[in-house]
Amino acid sequence: MAKKNFPLITHQQKITLIEKNGELSISRQAELLGVSRSSAYYAPRVSLENIKITHALDALYTRHPFYGSRRLKFSLEDDYGIYICREHVQRLMRLMGIAAIYPKKHTSNPAPGHRIYPYLLRNLPIVRLNQVWSTDITYIPLNGSFCYLTVILDWFSRYVLAWELSETMETDFCTRALKSALTRATPEIHNSDQGSQYTSLEYTGILTTNKIQISMDGRGRYLDNIFTERLWRSVKYEDIYLKHYGTFTETYNGLCNYFPFYNDERRHQALGYQTPETMYLG
Repeated sequence: MAKKNFPLITHQQKITLIEKNGELSISRQAELLGVSRSSAYYAPRVSLENIKITHALDALYTRHPFYGSRRLKFSLEDDYGIYICREHVQRLMRLMGIAAIYPKKHTSNPAPGHRIYPYLLRNLPIVRLNQVWSTDITYIPLNGSFCYLTVILDWFSRYVLAWELSETMETDFCTRALKSALTRATPEIHNSDQGSQYTSLEYTGILTTNKIQISMDGRGRYLDNIFTERLWRSVKYEDIYLKHYGTFTETYNGLCNYFPFYNDERRHQALGYQTPETMYLG
């Protein structure tokens, strides 16, 4: 069987190894592990009540990604008995990095120095490996906390080339996933949403250096990145929601088992019931 290229330990995994009561100082441990000192002190500042609500929002949004804050508010009341104002729902959606997936009349302006690229995939036949890669970020619920997952996915084969887990939505865990995938191959087109991680000069610079065409979804358009959205449903319904991981480390270890299953064993109807690995590696 072909050698897998999944990371043995991620940047955020290193942070979990730091002991605040160890013999070495926090600064020295961070230096030895190659992480920033500020990362070692990071902990999400979200109340347990809000974490409970974000977990419910994640389940609702996974089922109904076209729901906006108004529908999510009423669904929280009907399905979970959670009563909060719409503005509270909107604040938590921003924290989670989610938005209703319907076409909107106007799009937000990019951050200073961040360029928004056009969507290149409309009506484009996907006919070969490494023609199009896509990426995205999704919220992962934990017991009393949460984290974020990103992947690099080949559209033709549905093969997950790389993935990373992080406690924050900073750009670096997305660039690590991209760099890991690029050790395997180079796509013709890279597609993402318009999130600040993907419009950053750091991320787009890697793509332009490798002469990769950059494509970005229309704002709020679900079908523009449909294969990654389908992957999120598979990951959550087949692993995350079944296992109910308690910690970042448990989630990381669990996904280390899930993604090889997804690539090597899970047969896709759209692939003629072949596995992504068979399609990608032959």
